[in-house]
Amino acid sequence: MRYDALQVLGVALLVLGGQGAVRQLADHGNAGLLGWLPGGFAASITVYFVAVAIGAVVASWARSQAKAIGRRS
Repeated sequence: MRYDALQVLGVALLVLGGQGAVRQLADHGNAGLLGWLPGGFAASITVYFVAVAIGAVVASWARSQAKAIGRRS
């Protein structure tokens, strides 16, 4: 139960980053949530891909920790 919130946060970050990256790749002028970010297309697509990577790592780590706790009890 401890790692459920981290897993949800990681998946949410993964989904938001993935959705933003796909939108940005389909329409270069539509930056979505990162429209305020200076640097244009390169900066926003980089942030979206970093969000996907961080979300995947956090969700995966939280899932493995939750499974490890489940095996001990």
